[in-house]
Amino acid sequence: MVNARLYFVHALSPLHAGTGQGSGVIDLPIAREKATGLPFLPGSSVKGVLRDGSDTTLRTAVFGPDTINASDHAGAIQLADARLLLLPVRSLRGTFAWVTSPYVLQRFERDARDVGISDLPALPQIDSNDSCAITTASVLKLEVRGSERVVLEDLDLRPSPSETVASWATWLAQHALGGEPALQSLIAGRLCIVHDDLLNFLLSTALEVTARVRLKPDAKTVDSGALWYEEALPAETVLAGLVAATPNAKGGATAKQVFGVVASASEHALQFGGKATVGRGLCRIRLS
Repeated sequence: MVNARLYFVHALSPLHAGTGQGSGVIDLPIAREKATGLPFLPGSSVKGVLRDGSDTTLRTAVFGPDTINASDHAGAIQLADARLLLLPVRSLRGTFAWVTSPYVLQRFERDARDVGISDLPALPQIDSNDSCAITTASVLKLEVRGSERVVLEDLDLRPSPSETVASWATWLAQHALGGEPALQSLIAGRLCIVHDDLLNFLLSTALEVTARVRLKPDAKTVDSGALWYEEALPAETVLAGLVAATPNAKGGATAKQVFGVVASASEHALQFGGKATVGRGLCRIRLS
């Protein structure tokens, strides 16, 4: 893909990219892909946040004119949805694990190839639902009755230390997490690759669900019908997507300016998704 790069979103607080009223137990679920059930942050949401925080001199050229003048010319930036890459899951040892699966990494590798990245490690293979692959320096494993185990939520898994997983941890630390030494150490000890079916199970049981209420102003008791449940991706979730520069003669923005807008946004935290007034959606965005 010409003039395209990867971007990463690292959640610093729970992230609620919602879809409106749900039909199940959770009243306000997060956005998920229809076929795979994998969570994502819509590219339109990312584009809106970047537009609001961009330099006014470049805003129209990069993102296109305001709605009233939308027919003047197209914007020069294209943002794909940011899809799940690493899911933080509670661990009995090491506090939490950054969990992913072969399918998630396979899709990520496909996107990376499209933008010319060819130095990714090999894709790991996970044979069964009761096993996982971890780094050789993992802090997740503990000894139970003479054998090493990894316990995620209430799942007891058989770990297999792997140099391939260690290579993935090194690559992700450098590109997805910005090469910060503290985060490099964190992911080196906590990256865990599980079976695709097991990740699907964790996505239905291990996300953050919060009960919210609205109080009567005078009585300070719960108002009638004012109890609801919100779903969110936990803090420390990492998502990845593609950003492409498509300059047009009328807009005037160059590819360098397009990627510069995204790169400058990485200098500070941004707010994505809903529920900003209760601290949701504080994230860092990084350009690979």
